[in-house]
Amino acid sequence: MTYQQAVEYILNIPKFTTKNGLDHTRRLLEMLGVEKGGMKIVHVAGTNGKGSVCVYVDAMLRACKRRVGLFTSPHLVRMNERIVIDGGQISDAEFAEVFEVVYQKVGEMERQGFSHPTFFEFVFCMAMVAFSRAGVEYAVLETGLGGRLDATNVVERPACCAITSIGKDHMRWLGETVEEIAAEKAGIIKAGVPVVYMENGAGSDSVIEKKASEVGAPCKKVGKLAFKILETSEKHIAFSLISQYYGSTTWRLANMAPYQVENACLALEVVRVLFGGGGHLPEWRRALARVMWQGRMEEIRPRLYVDGAHNISAVERFVQMVSARGGKSMILFSAVSDKEYKEMIACLCMLSGVDCFVVTQLEGERAVGVQELAKTFSGLTDKPVVVRRSPREAWDYVVENQNGRTVYCLGSLYLVGALKKMEEETSC
Repeated sequence: MTYQQAVEYILNIPKFTTKNGLDHTRRLLEMLGVEKGGMKIVHVAGTNGKGSVCVYVDAMLRACKRRVGLFTSPHLVRMNERIVIDGGQISDAEFAEVFEVVYQKVGEMERQGFSHPTFFEFVFCMAMVAFSRAGVEYAVLETGLGGRLDATNVVERPACCAITSIGKDHMRWLGETVEEIAAEKAGIIKAGVPVVYMENGAGSDSVIEKKASEVGAPCKKVGKLAFKILETSEKHIAFSLISQYYGSTTWRLANMAPYQVENACLALEVVRVLFGGGGHLPEWRRALARVMWQGRMEEIRPRLYVDGAHNISAVERFVQMVSARGGKSMILFSAVSDKEYKEMIACLCMLSGVDCFVVTQLEGERAVGVQELAKTFSGLTDKPVVVRRSPREAWDYVVENQNGRTVYCLGSLYLVGALKKMEEETSC
């Protein structure tokens, strides 16, 4: 198949299959000849920030001259974003090649009476084939949903596990309480494998520590007071770590979001585990400063940001950050129906500096209708609510009516992807 045919096939997978158990994915990987034991796996779960932690870990490993495979989801513009080797997305030709390898083995499985893998399971297996073929030393894997039952959890002996901040998201599948959700995330913890996690609160922290204790996994918590923010600007944030190990070193990120400092600190502890303490601080410092993680408070035009906040805990952090920054702003928002969009909207309406909200509707059956979004905003704010029926119309409106304000676009990674694609097409 061609690259485009492969992408179209994968996009159509949800129409004819459902989630499979881990044994199904293990069998497919065995048929593909993927030797998981040949890679040092970093396995990352959490509600928010897990993609960022993966990207930071990947950058620091590559700065130490290691060959690294990076698997994240979802993609924003092109599916190749999910499979990265040595800092570069796999090419269209490579994508088509590993697709064909997995496609052929899936056909064999179906003839043996096994069901077809899901979208995520299929692409995860493609990534593992690509990493195996490239001979990577490390594979950094982001879980898709939860952890315990996630396809990535077929890894039996990772080098290190990490759990980022935990909040309420995907409650239909993971549980109604933070503790229940934490238990699903903690399902990636393995016997004897070090686990590093971000302090979240007594409830979820105790769940993680209990699981680690039960299986005999060395466990380290990265506290909320483990760092001090020194400076924040439009382009960067500088911080220090409250640790004798790191001394007085000043670290920088090419991002202004304070919560990214938490993700960077967690990633630093992961690479410390991998390298047995370190000796690579200058390399790690330079690597973190260079990371540009798309769709996370990413400035795609002057003072026009796209952000992947798409659940209540992420939006709460977004509101805290924007409130601290001050100034006049405009919000562009859209969401899918299986998210707590009403709670997200209520949180956004607490922002005092916003003088206009713009709502639009995403493509697909899961999209919340634009009139429903407008009605919800109008019931919670006296600020103008502008309705634009498509992301294209909404984008054109905020660009033409920015008028010196800072524009923030959030609510769904699908919205972020659509806007980034439009901007890339405009720039070509």
